[in-house]
Amino acid sequence: MSYIEIRNIFKIFGPDPQSALELVKGGADKDEILAKTGHTVGLHDVSLSIEQGETFVVMGLSGSGKSTLIRHLNRLIDPTAGEVSFGGEDILAMDIPTLNAFRRKRLGMVFQRFGLLPHRNVMDNVAYGLEIQGTARKEREAAASKWIERVGLAGYEAKYPDQLSGGMQQRVGLARALATDPEVLLMDEAFSALDPLIRSDMQDELMKLQAELHKTIVFITHDLDEALKIGDRIAILKDGKLVQVGRPEEIVLRPADDYVQAFTRDVNRSR
Repeated sequence: MSYIEIRNIFKIFGPDPQSALELVKGGADKDEILAKTGHTVGLHDVSLSIEQGETFVVMGLSGSGKSTLIRHLNRLIDPTAGEVSFGGEDILAMDIPTLNAFRRKRLGMVFQRFGLLPHRNVMDNVAYGLEIQGTARKEREAAASKWIERVGLAGYEAKYPDQLSGGMQQRVGLARALATDPEVLLMDEAFSALDPLIRSDMQDELMKLQAELHKTIVFITHDLDEALKIGDRIAILKDGKLVQVGRPEEIVLRPADDYVQAFTRDVNRSR
């Protein structure tokens, strides 16, 4: 069995999602559901298996459901129907204390807008997750120092977020996520706010770290070049539905339909 299993996830936003669910299962599409019920279909019967240690990229255009999907993995959102498990453990069955412990110990999050605490310096930002876990100051600062150096920010420990460039802030975010030694890194459009050159540097940094750490990474992006560069496998969503899953070369050379083909039209296939 794969490490992360997502089985037949439906997510419908609105006051009475169960009533709309029957229409969705009956074959009505997203626009039809919205017109008839005022409900929005976020995900439509999505099933995915993610292996331990792989970088799994979920991509699609705005509104495709990719960010909705990643929020199911840390249960910021619960599905209208379906199952989510980590290592065979059903996270939807967890009570709040168990879920909070699961998030603290096993998940790391890297956000698009960095999510740093403005009143804390780099050292305290990176050590924050360990502080929440109850790690002693000396121990958490030693771990934070290691990761600050590892992401190329040694010497910036006392700086505050507003004294750093966007790329440096995202390095702090990455160091903070890694400092707790999570099993899974969830990265939601983590590099999309960065300038192209800095973005490329951060992609390289992530790939270098992953070659050493072998974390399970779920990476959300709308950028096919980014997906092809960093992903071991790629899932493509459209209007909440899963269109194709495959290795980068499969996505490029054997697109499942016209939608995927349009995405891959300008890719340099010789690469």
